[in-house]
Amino acid sequence: MIIALSGGVGGAKLALGLSRVMPPEDLTVVVNTGDDFEHLGLSISPDIDTVTYTLAGLANRELGWGRYDETWSFMETLDALGGETWFRLGDRDMALHVERTRRLKAGESLSAVTAAFCRQFGIRPRVIPMTDDPVRTRLLTESGWLDFQEYFVHRRCEPVVSQLQFQGAGAARPHPAFMAALTDPSLEAVVICPSNPFISVEPILAIPGVRQALVACTAPVIAVSPIIAGKAVKGPTAKMMSELGLDPSAGTVAHRYQDILDGYVIDHADMSEVVSIDARVTLAQTLMTTMEDREALARIVLDAAAVLRRREMRGVRQRADR
Repeated sequence: MIIALSGGVGGAKLALGLSRVMPPEDLTVVVNTGDDFEHLGLSISPDIDTVTYTLAGLANRELGWGRYDETWSFMETLDALGGETWFRLGDRDMALHVERTRRLKAGESLSAVTAAFCRQFGIRPRVIPMTDDPVRTRLLTESGWLDFQEYFVHRRCEPVVSQLQFQGAGAARPHPAFMAALTDPSLEAVVICPSNPFISVEPILAIPGVRQALVACTAPVIAVSPIIAGKAVKGPTAKMMSELGLDPSAGTVAHRYQDILDGYVIDHADMSEVVSIDARVTLAQTLMTTMEDREALARIVLDAAAVLRRREMRGVRQRADR
């Protein structure tokens, strides 16, 4: 069994690669919900939807969000009525949000709704939210505190960020299936996907008990850097790091995870970073532009985890022999 911690686009790409090179039913994808929000009266879970659409083969690769087969009559009509159109919702995507909102209001949990959608889409990996409790990422900027989607979509990541807050994380409970999987004897690795460490991965780690469970986990924890040669493939990762006074580098990201990290996969372009990283480093092509790239990186991650398991087993045998 493999657990993948994922945000949106970058995480979804690697999760798809993993699902294609291993038994998909043995993959559990734990998804950030700090980006979730309510808009036009609807409950929207952007990262869950990106992962779901990607695993279902429905993702819009051109836009990086939504469905490839989308139509836009709703947004065109809303615009003509003078409504809010800064967060674009396609017609097919809208149906998912309407149904999610209906089920949540009827008392179903977010994880139950997500599981139902995955069944309908024929998705074989298990996709679960990091928690069924509300956690909301907020950012302190020169314009004051902003909700994540206001910063990310409405203001296009333009405000300078000085602080992050995961509102509700302290009272949230990690999804029980996530915690159970971390102690499952069949767990072979935990993969931190190449998602933004601040707004995609750290909301997961901020939930009480998660970081401690990863430290105690007997399976190797291996991360893939979201930074290549000082730049993020997509999104505001490098910009945010600079604004927070951090060097936008693969080594800096490794340092954020250092208490939980056993292995780290970085791009060949960052070979000079190896000496600064306190984990077993694997060099690879981490830019995923094709399906072959996704599968190749997934195999490299799984192979790196297997090497770490063998090293651990050798260590156990050596200790037993003394």
